[in-house]
Amino acid sequence: MSNYISGIDVGGTFTDFVSFDPETKEMKVWKNLTTPGHPINGVLTGLSEFENVEDIDQIRHGTTIATNAILERKGAEIAYITTKGFKDVPFIQRANRKSHYDLSWIKPKPLVKRRNCFEINERLTHKGETLAEIDVEEVKQVAEQIKERGNIDAVAISTLYSYVDPKHEEKLRSLLEEFLPGMPISISYDVLPKWKEYERGSTVIADAYIKPIVSSYLDQLSERFQEKNITKNVGIMKSNGGIMTLAATKKAPINTAVSGPTGGVVGAKRIAEQCNIDHLVTLDMGGTSTDVAIIKNGNEELTTNFEIEWGIPIQVPMIDIRTIGAGGGSIAWIDNGGMLNVGPESAGADPGPVCYGRGGENPTVTDANLILGRLSPDNFLGGSMKIDYDAAYQALDRLGKKLNMSAEETADSIIKIANNSMVGALRMVLVEEGHDPRDFTLMNFGGAGPLHASDLMEIAEIPRAVIPMHPGQFSAVGFMYSDARVDLQRTVQMTSKKFDIARANEVFQQLKKAGLEDLSSQGYTDNYNIITSIEMRYLGQNYELDIPFNEEEINEENVQTIWNTFHSMHEDRFGFKIDGEVMEVVTFKVTIISKTDKPAAKKIARANGSQAVPKDERMVRFDQESLMTTIYDRETLLDGHEIVGPAIIEENASSTIVGPQHKLTVDSFGNMHIEKR
Repeated sequence: MSNYISGIDVGGTFTDFVSFDPETKEMKVWKNLTTPGHPINGVLTGLSEFENVEDIDQIRHGTTIATNAILERKGAEIAYITTKGFKDVPFIQRANRKSHYDLSWIKPKPLVKRRNCFEINERLTHKGETLAEIDVEEVKQVAEQIKERGNIDAVAISTLYSYVDPKHEEKLRSLLEEFLPGMPISISYDVLPKWKEYERGSTVIADAYIKPIVSSYLDQLSERFQEKNITKNVGIMKSNGGIMTLAATKKAPINTAVSGPTGGVVGAKRIAEQCNIDHLVTLDMGGTSTDVAIIKNGNEELTTNFEIEWGIPIQVPMIDIRTIGAGGGSIAWIDNGGMLNVGPESAGADPGPVCYGRGGENPTVTDANLILGRLSPDNFLGGSMKIDYDAAYQALDRLGKKLNMSAEETADSIIKIANNSMVGALRMVLVEEGHDPRDFTLMNFGGAGPLHASDLMEIAEIPRAVIPMHPGQFSAVGFMYSDARVDLQRTVQMTSKKFDIARANEVFQQLKKAGLEDLSSQGYTDNYNIITSIEMRYLGQNYELDIPFNEEEINEENVQTIWNTFHSMHEDRFGFKIDGEVMEVVTFKVTIISKTDKPAAKKIARANGSQAVPKDERMVRFDQESLMTTIYDRETLLDGHEIVGPAIIEENASSTIVGPQHKLTVDSFGNMHIEKR
């Protein structure tokens, strides 16, 4: 009997699966179409691949249910309770604008309606001292108003200075649990105990907005799993790349805001380790969207500056992943000016691209790749999915006639537009952040990602690319390498001139204790790695730098190291430092990671020579030129094989294109490396 570890990644078009057998060290991957509206059905369909689902010892599940609810504005109807005089904060937002000179620009709407916002006459000082006590009768009246609305599904609470002392928020929650039994309630201290009223309020509103939906999904998931006798450990992927239990997810679902894509970044970090790659930029192109992120000096980039849409922040710790609406299912369309566009609207899983033969009528990026010969109609999902080449050609031909272009020219233009969109996303995480693309290696995965690796290398001026094993299911593979993780933070303001060492150590100890208790309650009781840091800035600045500090405690000697490190990092980041200037300490941060068992890297057989054996050849269009292209089966490639472009390497759930100007080599772990000939 095997105790499998299974990864499940529910995407907009496909649901990906991976199973790992710790005894044999074998890993198996597969996928099936997502079932929109009932994603659990697609999950259970995929799990039927197991001969006996009771052999699954652990499931790690990435889901887009929270992401989609927020992006599509399909969350719960919520009430927002705050300190008297502050209920308009979510609507005032910030003074900055997305478009400085666009007079027609309108601020994005918050996730709560103003008529559902309520004020309580309570108040703390910035030191946590009570100025006005909570009136129980007033809270009861607010609860009655919420009850009378009849449509409120959850409550968000954010009071002034609660990050200093949560006593008022906790009392409000306790009272509302009594007056509104069964109502999901979120308080800002649980999700974001940091200063800045708008960001804190926006984050707790988002948490309440998705709490009923995520809780309902997890309850159904648990119930359906129990029906199938899948009762072992089920973990949900967090936005920070860690895993947490179902119960912990229901308590703070905002931590799953970018759940699925984190697996790919975690897996990419593992590949960077394997291949000794210092700087990696990942590109995960699925059916609906493309996600990009960077790994620098072997570590993923984390952020708390995430926005649902411009001006609506969620400030929980998460891997810095940028998403654009460019995937294999992105629809090509003509705007009012007669210009060809691609995305962001996607054909999704239902009906899907035209070539899926499920009723789609508008051509997509996948249809374009098919017509150009970059995809084989006989090898889609290893031949298990029937592809309608003629329908895709006719759709592109219809669109092309409106542009006075042939079907092939239209397909070529669609690919170029999609590539340009992805290059824009790559530059967002590279050039705009001060990184030189020439220092990085591009890592393409997702079902559609490897098709575009050669193109993107050229346009984005990235000299190398790597395609991992199982790229079509790579995010689910990445789940296998995830650890249990909590990221805690708390704002406690001090300056370098009046730095309270005892208070700083007390805050760090409180955060460490809370994090260890959180992990322990989820069953993760050992293999801890504790990372501490401090967010700081020069007094008067508006943005902070994250200064690492991993000593056991702060003392009179090492506190000077903190100040020196800040000056040095400020100079590296902004090009200058101000010796002797007063520094402001803003937020103390603690990350605790509980290491989990991971699959061992498996090496492939060594080739006798460098020449791989092709299985076929066909005409493929490269930048308006058709070339006879050699086709290879990835399963036949061995360590040391070299392939000179133009070539295509096909596998069950993906195809990798090697352009005429590139060559590909295979390493001992089966990763494929692309570079200039």
